[in-house]
Amino acid sequence: MATRRRAVVPQQPREEADPTVTQPGERAESATSRPTRPRFRKPASLTFEPPMAAVDAEHFFGLESVTDPGELLERSTDLAVAFRDAAERAVEYQAVAAARLTDPRRFDRLTETQLAELAGWGEDYARRMVEFGRRLERGDPAGEE
Repeated sequence: MATRRRAVVPQQPREEADPTVTQPGERAESATSRPTRPRFRKPASLTFEPPMAAVDAEHFFGLESVTDPGELLERSTDLAVAFRDAAERAVEYQAVAAARLTDPRRFDRLTETQLAELAGWGEDYARRMVEFGRRLERGDPAGEE
């Protein structure tokens, strides 16, 4: 059997490493390089469910700890106004949804009777909500015509 001979490649002398060239995993630390932005890691996945916050019926937005009656009145009034505004806004969204669900252009539209059953309303209330929603979609919330 013939033996193979390896070709001999002359080696070039080693050069000193260029400080501006970095290897994978290294950081460039030269005075001329731009500052690098920190790399953010992806958040670790949870291996457990966080505990549910305990709901204490005796604590209501910290009002139970307010001792000054004037401050209590002011904070509770602010809360009442905020809840009233939120309730009014939610009713407007209900009305828009009712109008869209009963829109005659929809192939899967609901009748006002079906809407009333779905929402737990009376038929008359459902009819008024549809009308209100249509006014809201037209941009006429007061019903002025």
